[in-house]
Amino acid sequence: MFLRFLLFTLTISVTLVALGQCQRQNQNQPSAFESTVKYHGGPILTSPKGINIYLIWYGGLSSKDRNSITDFFASFTTRQELSVLTWWGTMSSYKDGAGKPVSDTFRLIKHVGDIYSLGKSLKHAQVAELVKSKIERKIFPLDTNGIYFVLTAKDVTVERFCMGSCGFHDSMMVGGKARVAYAHVGNPVAQCPGLCAWPYALPAYGPPGQAALVAPNGVGPDGMIINIATILAGAASNPFKNGYFQGDALAPLEAATACSGVFGPGAYPGYPGTLMVDKMSSASYNAYGVNGRKFLLPAIWDLISSNCKVFT
Repeated sequence: MFLRFLLFTLTISVTLVALGQCQRQNQNQPSAFESTVKYHGGPILTSPKGINIYLIWYGGLSSKDRNSITDFFASFTTRQELSVLTWWGTMSSYKDGAGKPVSDTFRLIKHVGDIYSLGKSLKHAQVAELVKSKIERKIFPLDTNGIYFVLTAKDVTVERFCMGSCGFHDSMMVGGKARVAYAHVGNPVAQCPGLCAWPYALPAYGPPGQAALVAPNGVGPDGMIINIATILAGAASNPFKNGYFQGDALAPLEAATACSGVFGPGAYPGYPGTLMVDKMSSASYNAYGVNGRKFLLPAIWDLISSNCKVFT
């Protein structure tokens, strides 16, 4: 129980840093966070055609959960106000040494199922193994312009997931030919909803008197989408641990994690900020997607304004 309290405290501490910066920026005072998310000279994902996405559904994820996630990726093609694509536009300030910006969209190329081929408890190395096996067996192509996601069901435990981590991204060499980026995000609904699906679920040890927000697509899938979005921002701008980040390269603050807990204007620890609310369902969200979807997406650190950028 003490560990869970400590993890919540650490999460709030990160949020305090980001929010303190936002407040100082509004007061036109020098920013302590102004140069923290900076470029370290390595490659970022810049293809003008977009970043290719490959998904492995590991375990028994429901079709409802899968559809919510595939609709999220499909929403990168929708140009409208307050859309998923609008949210991603903040990433255009992240550029490589040649001045080329991070790709402005994503394309879901292929997704496949895997019913517990490695059991229900995975190490980080096994997540990489899952991706590598799909590439070596030609189920997925070897794509240096892609991000390969392993998305695990609620009954699958993954090393360090829910222990202060809601997902991770990394890279590996495949066949001695090329380095590719891969990532993991799990369904937190049964293991740690208060940590990895906040604000749609509350931490076990948090301030009294709060109420969880209503999730437009369900606590599990919406928690996953928040964390997928966070990973996308990090993997696109820091795919090989030498791109954009602050702090230790092995435990960095990246484009979205630098703004942890911030989803709307006026956010502060324990409060995600002002969000839109659906009149029929009372669900809270900040972005529109395809097929009438509504999503909650994290603030991104804007390199131009040196601020956590949210929809207004």
